[in-house]
Amino acid sequence: MAVPARKVSKTSKRMRRSHDSISSPTTTKCSNCGNFIKPHRACSKCGYYKGKKMIEIKEEKVDE
Repeated sequence: MAVPARKVSKTSKRMRRSHDSISSPTTTKCSNCGNFIKPHRACSKCGYYKGKKMIEIKEEKVDE
């Protein structure tokens, strides 16, 4: 079986693991309604993308 020739130092181990950290997802503001959305996607609230209407959003009725 393969066995490491030398002990991996704390520095080498931590440098290798430096890319494993969790980062927050990137979000941008919708130019039409100001809702936070993922970049390069149509807004789920208003249906606009780059200032143009891309999808129709159905509005739900609120019973009072």
